[in-house]
Amino acid sequence: MRNQTGFTLLELIIAVAIVGILAAVATPMYSGMVEKSRRSDAITTLLNMSMELEKWRAVNTTYTNNLTNIGYTSTSPEGYYTLAISNATANTYTITATATGAQASDSSCSTIVISQNGPDVGTAQKRDCWNK
Repeated sequence: MRNQTGFTLLELIIAVAIVGILAAVATPMYSGMVEKSRRSDAITTLLNMSMELEKWRAVNTTYTNNLTNIGYTSTSPEGYYTLAISNATANTYTITATATGAQASDSSCSTIVISQNGPDVGTAQKRDCWNK
């Protein structure tokens, strides 16, 4: 009788099957967590832009639609969102961050909005977008 070393083919197939099942379960969960973590790029940017708009209004008596006036470009710092200011008047503004590139697959929070009244959290889905 010989001493066996190594794995049999059946043991190897079972191990590969278990790893495959674990990967099939873990990959979507991981992708969802990555998308959620990338939302902080939009949230932080929107909050900072809101503060800059308030500073602008304190000096100019009206909000601005121009991103460069408050020191921003059309994309968020990490590049996961495009930014836009709309409805800027003497009393109101709306800033929208729209998912782009790798973040575009985040369908539940493809747009995140803030106005002069604060974050747009009117529905449970919108509240989830703002929760980190």
